[in-house]
Amino acid sequence: MSWLEVLSYIAIAIGIIQFLIITIDVIRHPQMMFVMNIVWPITGLYFPIIGIWFYFTLGRKDMKKQDHSHHSSHDTHENHEHHHSKKPFWQGVIVSTTHCSSGCSIGDLIGAPIVFMTGWTIAGSVLFADYVTEFILAYILGIAFQYYGMKMNNNSPKEELKNAVKADTWSLLAFEIGMFGWMALSHYVFFSEPPRPNNVVFWFMMQIAMIIGFFTSYPANWILAKKGIKHVM
Repeated sequence: MSWLEVLSYIAIAIGIIQFLIITIDVIRHPQMMFVMNIVWPITGLYFPIIGIWFYFTLGRKDMKKQDHSHHSSHDTHENHEHHHSKKPFWQGVIVSTTHCSSGCSIGDLIGAPIVFMTGWTIAGSVLFADYVTEFILAYILGIAFQYYGMKMNNNSPKEELKNAVKADTWSLLAFEIGMFGWMALSHYVFFSEPPRPNNVVFWFMMQIAMIIGFFTSYPANWILAKKGIKHVM
């Protein structure tokens, strides 16, 4: 077993352990925004060490504030605004970025095995098939995550969907630019024979790709939040 395979097993194991720890914790202490009960475990899965730190410093902090605001007011919308306003802006953008990145990551986690099992290629390239499948799934799930994250506003479903598309499209594109860039390097540069989804190294490379996607998406989320197109969380 090569050093890269050992490192891959360690990183994947950490991700799975974090996923389980966070999942158990959000079951015991649900987030006020339901979709965040999915977002935090997925963040732990692809983001070793940092993901669980984000949850216990930002997600858990949110739950304490939610409890306080719940006791101090019965108005859900006011609680929602109070909940968002107390966190420093840069931290709120981190949480918004985990929200966007998790929808994208689930699409990528589903898309890669589908392409592998079907043997689908585009222009003879497995990578291009990965790009198309993962982008479509990531976009659908990203919009869904954003839509249900904005449901606390008093808008019509049509207006909520329009706002979700507007808020998520640019951050999703920024995420995929970082992720797809790393996937291209893994496919064409780092390996003479690119790893496949039945190899642990492939999933380690995907973890890194998702982490890079998180960092390329963060500035987009910052700008969208500053412009009021997307709210910080």
